[in-house]
Amino acid sequence: MDKDSTRERLAKLHAELSDAHRADPEAHGPLGEILPDLERLTKQPDPASTDASLPQRLERVAVHFEAEHPALAGSVRSIVDLLGEVGI
Repeated sequence: MDKDSTRERLAKLHAELSDAHRADPEAHGPLGEILPDLERLTKQPDPASTDASLPQRLERVAVHFEAEHPALAGSVRSIVDLLGEVGI
């Protein structure tokens, strides 16, 4: 997958999570912890140079949202999958 496509997908998922962060007070804590990292990731020239702990932190957020917010959990897991595709 090329870098532009990766950044586009990350930007789309970041926007989706940002919207959820604004709309749902329960999502503020967990999403507030990862949104700055995702914002930086969308602006990096090489997403593969990101913090290696991000996928594990994202997985914890996905588990947190599993029951109450399955769509958010799916979006977060999509980011984890995307990071795996770029070697993180």
